[in-house]
Amino acid sequence: QVQLVESGGGLVQPGGSLRLSCAASGSIFSILVMGWYRQAPGKQRELVATITSAGRTNYADSVKGRFTISRDNAKNTVYLQTNSLESEDTAVYFCYANILDGTRSGFRDYWGQGTQVTVSS
Repeated sequence: QVQLVESGGGLVQPGGSLRLSCAASGSIFSILVMGWYRQAPGKQRELVATITSAGRTNYADSVKGRFTISRDNAKNTVYLQTNSLESEDTAVYFCYANILDGTRSGFRDYWGQGTQVTVSS
């Protein structure tokens, strides 16, 4: 069974930084895309950033130049460095991965449980 476990959320002042991590574990054969989404209270879940196994990245316009996504394929781990945080970045951040598990029956989407990021003075 595949699991995604996030860490690194918390409370930070405006202008501050946090580094989120997400490790995938279990019976994993291959991971195609990993990424981060977020959901603020009363809003829909939205894309933050994604990264392919080849290192190609995609960012939401609202975080370009402030957030950086990276990935360690050997560790099945994705990171999100968040800088210059704003109150509008407050949300639950969810890790995402498109994984071919040990059954090799096809790629499936997996989600972490979410980690809270609160930006407030």
